[in-house]
Amino acid sequence: MSEYTGVRGTVWFRAFTGHASPMIGDPKSVLTGDARLGSDHARFLCVVPDPHARFPCARHGEVGQEEGYTLAARVREVVEHDKNTIKRPIIAIVDVKSQAYGRREETAAIFLAAAAAADAYGSARLAGHPVITLVVGHALSGAFLTHGYQANRILAFDDDGVMIHAMHKEAAARVTRRSVDELEKLAKEIAPMSYDIRDYAKLGLLHKLLHVENPEKPSTQEIQTVQGELGAAIADARSGPVDLRNRLESTAARELRKASILVRTKLEAQWLE
Repeated sequence: MSEYTGVRGTVWFRAFTGHASPMIGDPKSVLTGDARLGSDHARFLCVVPDPHARFPCARHGEVGQEEGYTLAARVREVVEHDKNTIKRPIIAIVDVKSQAYGRREETAAIFLAAAAAADAYGSARLAGHPVITLVVGHALSGAFLTHGYQANRILAFDDDGVMIHAMHKEAAARVTRRSVDELEKLAKEIAPMSYDIRDYAKLGLLHKLLHVENPEKPSTQEIQTVQGELGAAIADARSGPVDLRNRLESTAARELRKASILVRTKLEAQWLE
């Protein structure tokens, strides 16, 4: 599993939009751009490292206050603009290290910034915007919940540098009171514990795994192929419900998440009593 470098988001944002700069007034850590995607005009969003960010704990690819509120503003901007017209796609390009951990962040209520972004993405989806996430690198912890997890469809690269998980290995080892080696052995038996993107795909949460030879230096043909897959995901999202039931109704989910589905069914029955 390769280490987080923080370059993949910028590489793919530039590949899709032709530039890699923030909008006027936005922090340098949030890239927003509008570009053609097939027959659509889509909005692309990406969080990238900014070594000079105002909050020290959000300088290396983390999602903090400024990132959360900026994402929320740029997503809601699209929802408001498209209120009475065709709902354009919103594409979240994801390579995020984690949420920003720090006393400053907690004091300034990072949870509100994170909730604002998650709510904006969810509201856009419910309003009819196809929200598509492309995981090109790391998608960890609260950062992924803030940026990307509310999508109609999630795509990811089938690559060792891609990781989707609730926490870093070292943190998971401390929480479970195991060594990293023990954790890795356990992951071979319990898919949700694994850091392998192929195991994550077995949970039924991904729409599709995509192959790119080198995600940090994609070829023109690979970029076009990924654009085509994004277009297909947009069409699929538009043809389905705006909620996230597909994550539980997929073939993989019905096989590996039987207990989760059963618990949800029983909770729903109790709620309706």
